[in-house]
Amino acid sequence: MGLKEYTFTEKIDTRSGFGVGLAEIGDLNENVVALCADLTGSLKMNAFKDAHPERFFQIGIAEANMMGIAAGMTIGGKISFTGTFANFSTGRVYDQIRQSIAYSHKNVKICASHAGITLGEDGATHQILEDLGLMKMLPGMTVINTCDFEQTRKATHAIAAHNGPVYLRFGRPAVPNFTSDLPFEIGKGILLQEGTDVTLVATGHLVWEALEAAKRLHKQGISAEVINIHTIKPLDDALILQSSKKTGAVVSCEEHNYLGGLGESVARVLAEQHPTPQAFVATQDTFGESGTPAQLMEKYGLNAAAIAKKAKEVLAKKA
Repeated sequence: MGLKEYTFTEKIDTRSGFGVGLAEIGDLNENVVALCADLTGSLKMNAFKDAHPERFFQIGIAEANMMGIAAGMTIGGKISFTGTFANFSTGRVYDQIRQSIAYSHKNVKICASHAGITLGEDGATHQILEDLGLMKMLPGMTVINTCDFEQTRKATHAIAAHNGPVYLRFGRPAVPNFTSDLPFEIGKGILLQEGTDVTLVATGHLVWEALEAAKRLHKQGISAEVINIHTIKPLDDALILQSSKKTGAVVSCEEHNYLGGLGESVARVLAEQHPTPQAFVATQDTFGESGTPAQLMEKYGLNAAAIAKKAKEVLAKKA
C-alpha cells in the first residue's frame, strides 16, 4: 500500500491558530468573551483584545479567580474563553474547574497553551504532563488536543458552537501546518494514512511525528495506519476499533504521561471490545526538564524514531 504524502508550506505554533480562531469567533458572536491571566501575548489573544476591548478581561496572575469569573459570566449567556499556560489552566485551578465549571456544566472554554515538554526551556514546573488525565476525568468535560495551526483554529470555532465545558490544549513550538484541507468535528478522529500492519494513534504534536514514523516503517516494509485523535474525550471508539481489527497492533502516541492519557483511553476501548497488543509512546511517570523541544522529544522518546521503534516492538507481540 502506497504512502499518502502530506506537505506543508510553513511551520507555525498551534497557539497562533487559537489566536486567529478566537478573533474570528469574536467577530461572529457578540456573546464570546475572553479572559486572560497576564499572558495575552503568549496566548495570542491580542487580536481579540484590540477588536473587542469591552469583551476582554485581564484578570492578572489570579487563575482561580479567572475560572470563577468565567463560570459566572456564562449565567448571563456569555461564552467564556479563558487563556493561560496549560499548567496554570488545570493543575493550579482544578478545584475551581471541578466545583464552579464542570459540576454545573458551565459553558466555559478552558484554552491552554505551552502544554507538555515542547514548552522547552521554562522547565518542569511549567511542563504539565498530567493535564489530559485530570481533565478527561471530569464528568461532562470535552477534551481536545490539536496537532497544528489550522486544526487549532477550526477547533476554536467548534468549541464556541459546542454547549458545555471544554478543555482545548495546544502549544508553543512551531510545527508543520498540514491539515488545511481536512475537516474538524469534535469526537471524530481522522484517518490520515491507511495501513495494514500496525495502527499509530496519535494526538497533538505527535501526529506529525507519527506520519514521519510511518515513512520510516514503509522503507522497512511495514505498513502503518495513522489516526489523528484530536478529541481525547469523547473518544472515537469506532475508528480505533475499525483500525485495530484490521492491523492487529496499536501504538498510542502522546506528549503526556502514559498514566491517564490518550493511551489508557485507547487501552480501555481495546480491552472491552477487541483485545489488541498495544505499545505506549508517552512520558514514563516523570516530570520534564529544561531544554529545546527537539532535545526533550529525543530524550523522552516522543519523536518519529521512537514511534517507529515501538511499532516494531508491538508487531512482535501480534498473534
